[in-house]
Amino acid sequence: MSTEARMLIDGEWQTSANKAPVRNPYTGAVVSEMPMADSAQVERALQAAYEVAAEMRSMPAYRRAAILRRAADLVEQRGEELARLITEETGKTLRGSRVEVDRSLLTLRMCAEEAVRIAGEQIPLDLVPGSEKRLGFTIREPIGVVAAITPFNAPFNLICHKVGPAIAAGNATIVKPAPQAPRTGQFLGEVLLEAGLPPAAINIVYGGVDVGLQIVKDDRVALIAFTGSARAGLAIRDACGFKKLILELGSNAGVYVHADARLDKAVPELVKGAFFTTGQACISTQRIYVHESIFAPFTEAFVQETARLRVGDPTDPSTDVGPVIDEAAARRIEQWIQEAVQQGARVLCGGTRQGALVQPTVLTDVAPAMKVVCEEVFGPLVSLLPVSSPEEALRQINDTPYGLQAGVFTQDIDLAFRAARQLRVGGVMVNDSSRYRIDTMPFGGVKLSGIGREGPRFSVEQMTETKLIILNLD
Repeated sequence: MSTEARMLIDGEWQTSANKAPVRNPYTGAVVSEMPMADSAQVERALQAAYEVAAEMRSMPAYRRAAILRRAADLVEQRGEELARLITEETGKTLRGSRVEVDRSLLTLRMCAEEAVRIAGEQIPLDLVPGSEKRLGFTIREPIGVVAAITPFNAPFNLICHKVGPAIAAGNATIVKPAPQAPRTGQFLGEVLLEAGLPPAAINIVYGGVDVGLQIVKDDRVALIAFTGSARAGLAIRDACGFKKLILELGSNAGVYVHADARLDKAVPELVKGAFFTTGQACISTQRIYVHESIFAPFTEAFVQETARLRVGDPTDPSTDVGPVIDEAAARRIEQWIQEAVQQGARVLCGGTRQGALVQPTVLTDVAPAMKVVCEEVFGPLVSLLPVSSPEEALRQINDTPYGLQAGVFTQDIDLAFRAARQLRVGGVMVNDSSRYRIDTMPFGGVKLSGIGREGPRFSVEQMTETKLIILNLD
């Protein structure tokens, strides 16, 4: 693959005169150049997607499924190449990138399965006098053009989560990958074309806010699937007009550890939940509420487990925590830590930065108004907070404008169900961290954490429209 990323527009690989450097977050070296689409190129991509939508609509399910299965096979064949590319562009540990490749294979293969499961249902009409001889049923039809806008933290799998269901449902796509990982987005275009997708059915363009706005405002786009910050999601909502939306936005996930929790299970799961992918995941565990009766032993064990993490070169397979996406993000996290300390927080471990590397940081004595508690850190930082009761913990977990996923560790089944009922989030993990996710789940949140659900079956439902058909058999 060329070190210069290429855009895919109407079946042709293109570049542009305006280019931006793409830097390795760990070394700072320029690893590629990203062409920035101009408005004419975006227009051509939109029109190509719009024109090929009729061909995609008429493509039979078996062929859509075969394309997705073949694409998954090609990704598997080139899996190590892809994993190293993800690490090079985003700084994700090689171990984490390999996990992302494996997850992407599952995503694409499940999308292939969903392509042949799209079905309507019979509607009973004889419950109304005079309709006894009418037959009603529904079918599901493709929505048209799906726009996918994706972030850097899972740059390949999150594109698969949007493009895969769109193809399964018979739609055309236009994709704006994360600017930090353009060649990762290009990779999916390559394998889909090789797998037999009509060339114009996936269009890939790069750029900034101007490119994103041109896409989301365009009336030829029927649905926008976006993963990113709440601020950007709200801007898309306000700009997109009358379109369907799947928005997977931010969070600051909380977990409660009850007095009866098994610390040998809770501690390692929560350390992974806080620091896997360097905390750069919307469901990373950011706030851990611990019953005061076990706060001291939990804290001691948690800090010891955190101190064992290996921090450094993401290409080393033994590295647990690599850099955040760039030095600016690292400086912001460092500033938030310093601000919290000035306001009374204590650093139990970590708290330092070198370039884009932020040491895994554990804070305590934090207050609800501190940024590290009430905003999304998106980095390797977690706060430990003692609570006197489950009610206090559940109330504080809910005390946020976000609501993506949360967790509770307990052996009390009544408490587990009470937490599941009371937590205002999209997913409740019992005896697991908030970070747990597999790609077939209905994934999404409430409040500022988003609209709709991702996961092949659930995305296909939203990327199709229901059509009602009534036959008068009298």
